[in-house]
Amino acid sequence: MAPQIHPTALVDPQAQLADNVTVGAYSIIGAHVSLGEGCVVGPHVVIDGHAVIGCDNRFHAHAVIGGPPQDKKYAGEVTHLKIGNRNTFRESVTVNCGTVQDQSTTVIGDDNWVMAYAHIAHDCVVGNHTIMANCTQLAGHVQVGDFAILGGFTGVHQFCKVGAHSMCGVGSVVLHDIPPYVMVSGNSAQAHGINTEGLKRRNFTPAQIKQLRHAYKLLYKNGLTFEESKVALREQILVLTTDDPASAEAVTVLANFLAEVTRGIVR
Repeated sequence: MAPQIHPTALVDPQAQLADNVTVGAYSIIGAHVSLGEGCVVGPHVVIDGHAVIGCDNRFHAHAVIGGPPQDKKYAGEVTHLKIGNRNTFRESVTVNCGTVQDQSTTVIGDDNWVMAYAHIAHDCVVGNHTIMANCTQLAGHVQVGDFAILGGFTGVHQFCKVGAHSMCGVGSVVLHDIPPYVMVSGNSAQAHGINTEGLKRRNFTPAQIKQLRHAYKLLYKNGLTFEESKVALREQILVLTTDDPASAEAVTVLANFLAEVTRGIVR
């Protein structure tokens, strides 16, 4: 079925709209936008820039997607936005294109739920199945891992990494990297254990959760330095590789993340 475009919408003739795309009243679609099958663009939405958007995404009223980066160094270079499939962007969400100072592309994966008034800045990389509650704000160059949950009014400092399966409480101010599986809250955010309930919902086994709790203690509770805790985690993985490979794999995700930390971790 051909795209359904409201007569008041402005769609540039060069824009590429796949079958079954719906564009609501007074929305604007720019020349360099590609929308995959089944996308629904609500009323008063702006999608601009060099944006390649996959299938079955939903954009609610007043969202602004693919705008230029809010970076004073930006001088009009061609930069990009790439969005995967089945994402939901609620009212007044803003997502910016990248900058040439990074990889020139802001990237959002699949099945993400981005609530009203959230902002995803230039050069961010967002994984899959994340939730960003109302007014979440990601500064430039932030990375968010799969299944991470950011509570309402969370602010993440530029260049920070948010690990997979982690969770931020409402109003968190994130100034350092959040390791995978860890729950944080506060201003500035501090660690408060493992996201046990989230891991249960994602079918992590009791054995895996037990080993992740042990890994958390090595990182936060045993009085080890950061470097000492990384060594201890590798020793834990070596033991688990033979006895419990599934748990070894889960702890390896944490160890690999810590090996790439450049801003320090939340404490």
